[in-house]
Amino acid sequence: MGDLALNDRLDMEEVEAIYLPVSRLLSLYVAATQRLFRAQRRFLGTEDVKMPYLIGIAGSVAVGKSTTARVLKALLARWPNTPKVELITTDGFLYPNAVLEREALMEKKGFPESYDLPALLRFLTEVKAGQRPARAPVYSHLVYDVVPSESIEIDHPDILIVEGLNVFQVGRPPRDGKAIPFVSDFFDFSVYLDADEDVLRHWYVDRFLMLRGTAFRDPKSYFHRYSRLTDAEAVETATSIWTRINLLNLRENILPTRRRAHLILTKDASHTVTEVSLRRL
Repeated sequence: MGDLALNDRLDMEEVEAIYLPVSRLLSLYVAATQRLFRAQRRFLGTEDVKMPYLIGIAGSVAVGKSTTARVLKALLARWPNTPKVELITTDGFLYPNAVLEREALMEKKGFPESYDLPALLRFLTEVKAGQRPARAPVYSHLVYDVVPSESIEIDHPDILIVEGLNVFQVGRPPRDGKAIPFVSDFFDFSVYLDADEDVLRHWYVDRFLMLRGTAFRDPKSYFHRYSRLTDAEAVETATSIWTRINLLNLRENILPTRRRAHLILTKDASHTVTEVSLRRL
């Protein structure tokens, strides 16, 4: 189950203390990158278009990636050198449920193997190359599937924020030495959201209970059957899903990529960022 950011809590004090300074730092990085790109263009005598600055945001299900991405998008758009900021999630690049079912991967949804990696890499290549517009598929959390024949356009932004569970994932290098691109290769800056496993489980169960009384009540919802569960049944079901799928994905795939992030924001049980770790340049 994906990140819906329904019960993330963010107050203005934290925005001012944490996210505003982070956005300022990022705006400085972007400005420096733009200056370097202009200098390179003059040196080479080329007329290349401005290269978008890509920011990756990763972390567990229920950690608050969507909220962080939206807040940073809003703040970054206020700085003078980055007026156009776009945001996508990698959910749209999941294989459709029909493919996942055929390949027996429904229990691995959100794991690296459940994504159409070539399509995601093509999209990021187009964005970096300044092609207009690059198109990304759309995912519906209501029906829990990719929406056929629907896409969003990313039209040469100054910054593109890419949010997803496994966007820092890398594979083993090939023995023949040929270069294989990874999603993280396209990022100029990366943010990892961190919290203890017990805290994440608690947030996930809380969100499940909230959805049971809201989105799950919609007959079109993939999880409509869960809307009839009692409190005890809902807690048991959510805990089982968390342990069987999301915790396994966190331990095997997501957490090992934490050290690759430029910035780690660690949260406590109250959703407050208590520690900020920035990699030195």
